[in-house]
Amino acid sequence: MNDLYAEWDTLDTVHAVRDALAERFDVTMVEANEDAFEQLRLIRPFFAFNIAEGLYGASREAQMPALLEMLRIPYLGSDPLTLGICLDKARAKEILSFHDIPTAPFVVLNSVEECEECAVEFPAIVKPLHEGSSKGVYNSSVVRNRAELLREVDAVCTTYREPALVEEFLSGREFTVALLGNGIDLRVLPIVEIRFDALPPGAAPIYSYEAKWLWDTVEKPLEIYGCPAELDGVLLRQIEDLARKTYRVLRCRDWSRIDIRLDASGKPHIIEINPLPGILPRPEDNSCFPKAARAAGMTYNQLINAAADIAMRRCGCAIAAPSSMVPA
Repeated sequence: MNDLYAEWDTLDTVHAVRDALAERFDVTMVEANEDAFEQLRLIRPFFAFNIAEGLYGASREAQMPALLEMLRIPYLGSDPLTLGICLDKARAKEILSFHDIPTAPFVVLNSVEECEECAVEFPAIVKPLHEGSSKGVYNSSVVRNRAELLREVDAVCTTYREPALVEEFLSGREFTVALLGNGIDLRVLPIVEIRFDALPPGAAPIYSYEAKWLWDTVEKPLEIYGCPAELDGVLLRQIEDLARKTYRVLRCRDWSRIDIRLDASGKPHIIEINPLPGILPRPEDNSCFPKAARAAGMTYNQLINAAADIAMRRCGCAIAAPSSMVPA
């Protein structure tokens, strides 16, 4: 599949994180492959700056944190349970629904045959159940009839060999919210709006794979983001409160990015939770978390070191310690 590595950080990003941390720490790089456990066991860093997405399996984002916990090495970010739940969009939505947090009605389909047995309100949107970075979410993913539904469910099940999540399509504005911190110190950074009027004519109003990776390029960037988003006071508070509640209910730690979309009546709903937020370093890369941080007056290096400090404080590490940090 063409989007196999879409979730992975580029070498530019990995090196930018390393360079930011190297302002204060000795940094040792460890690749999140089959040799990682032995390398970490030998190095024994005092702290790991984990940005590993993993490659295989529905719990791939939880793999490195699980190894780090086995080795009792403190690390940045959410624990394996939260990472596993947030990558399973249906499980995350079930927990949100239990806590009365708005999220679009949905059904999980394991095959095209199951489409015949389910009631779906159109328009709907079809996504892979266990993917991020807009993998499997294409311009064609918004479906308006049963024939299109069958086509997209078959494409997801065949291409990704995983179930398809079919959600009611929310027709309102879309935002992404970067959060930084823990407990009473949790901070909401300036909200980013996804501006669908910047998409090519006829494109579906979604932040699709095409919009994120094909149409928006460094050479010809789309003016697709508004940050800070233009929001009245009431809607701003609603979005911030919803993001904070979601962060706490799903037990996110240190940082996360939460995607929110309005329904036809203007009510905010949670779309997705990203406890491993994208952190591409260059402004022209249009990466939402660094964009929100810049709007808050932070440089890229300040963002990376702020996240490290927040996590080390949570773990009880000495923030001034100069020993190794490992972007796993």
